[in-house]
Amino acid sequence: MPRIRTWAFLDESSQPTLVGFLTFKAGMLHVITVDDRENTPNYGKPLFNPATVLVVPRMKIYGLRFYKYEDGYYKAIKDIIDYSDEVISKCKNPIPIEDQLKEIEKFKDKIKLISCHIYVIPKEVGLSQKKPMKMEIPIVGGSIDSQFKYATSLLGNYIYGTDLVKPGSYVDVIGITKGKGWAGPVKRFGIKRKQHKARKTVREVGAIGPWKPAAVTYTVPRAGQHGFHQRTEYNHRIIMVGDESENPITPKGGFPHFGIVRGKYLVVRGSVPGPPKRPIVVRLPLRPKPVPQEPPKVLLVSTRFKEGGG
Repeated sequence: MPRIRTWAFLDESSQPTLVGFLTFKAGMLHVITVDDRENTPNYGKPLFNPATVLVVPRMKIYGLRFYKYEDGYYKAIKDIIDYSDEVISKCKNPIPIEDQLKEIEKFKDKIKLISCHIYVIPKEVGLSQKKPMKMEIPIVGGSIDSQFKYATSLLGNYIYGTDLVKPGSYVDVIGITKGKGWAGPVKRFGIKRKQHKARKTVREVGAIGPWKPAAVTYTVPRAGQHGFHQRTEYNHRIIMVGDESENPITPKGGFPHFGIVRGKYLVVRGSVPGPPKRPIVVRLPLRPKPVPQEPPKVLLVSTRFKEGGG
């Protein structure tokens, strides 16, 4: 699971909304659209887009967290938990949500940020894991009062990430890259091999540093962990938003190493870090681009490729 350190913020003129959601990577295919980028030679012509399919499970909002701003950073004031949820809580004497909300009234003037505790069950989208995946997602946009009403309306309910975005908009994707284990400097940094009669080694650098100062700087390529790193990719455009039952996108034979897409999905342009089945956090854009007025016009979605048996 990636750790999100920065979320996008919207101004008070916009409607309150969750700033991100959790998805799972299914695989890649290609989509042919009409190029709607003005002032480009290919404007109005067919455009080949490598694209990634992200499966969007339903998210259960089982709790809220309220923050105050003090000494230059946000501090948590109070949590509200839906103790009636069978997946999360096994409390014998659950506290009603109404009683918990009454306690918040004492701190309502200090609230500067509201976030939601959510979980998704991977097994619902075809993965083998039964244990739910949890994370915390802030609410942005509008005033604090409107955010409070929006948050309380979500508490205890399900929401789909596809309800938060639309085709043609931009999003950021955050995930953990494919792990490659311990690797030498040739594979890790792409340095050249030495000649075959080199002293000691062929697949290492010739000298790691001078005699004076006798130190090895961090810029010297050395062996170490390669892959399995968190990466953030900005401004992936959403090509399609759909449901497998209405608009099937699974290739014949299923996606390699994933299988059949179940439920709702997103198709984003370009590649997304990580192998199939890995959780990918989709976030509203931190560095937004101008969005075209209309969603992209899709001419063809190719669901036939060699690996899938199509």
